[in-house]
Amino acid sequence: MLLVQRHLLDASPRPPAEQVALRAERAMFLKRRWRATAEDGVEFGFNLEARLCSGAVIHRTETADYVVLQEPEPVFHLACASAAQAALIGWQLGNLHFPVEIGDGWLRVSQDLAVRQWSEREGWAVEEVVVVFHPLRTTPHAT
Repeated sequence: MLLVQRHLLDASPRPPAEQVALRAERAMFLKRRWRATAEDGVEFGFNLEARLCSGAVIHRTETADYVVLQEPEPVFHLACASAAQAALIGWQLGNLHFPVEIGDGWLRVSQDLAVRQWSEREGWAVEEVVVVFHPLRTTPHAT
């Protein structure tokens, strides 16, 4: 087992064929200590000084970079027609204490029954998508 204390590079300069993925759920990126196995079977132990980010190189050999990748997850995607609508939706979701990701003209939030009921009650159209979710770090439980 290889021990990782910090990432080596933010991203690999090598072509995808020379990268070995180690896939992890978003919750793992919050932890300091954890274990995982890369796609080629190499085992890693993590005792991190700081959080990892998806795409970071955690180990290099002469032939490959080992890259940690966040797994996609199901979330609700809400299209926003205006900044005022986005602000209102963001404020309402903030009051529910759910992590949100904000993009140009859209918001994403964790899938939860409370969010589904809220969107139906308020009349906001939500779309279920599976993506790599990057909620704001200022929200509780965000990565």
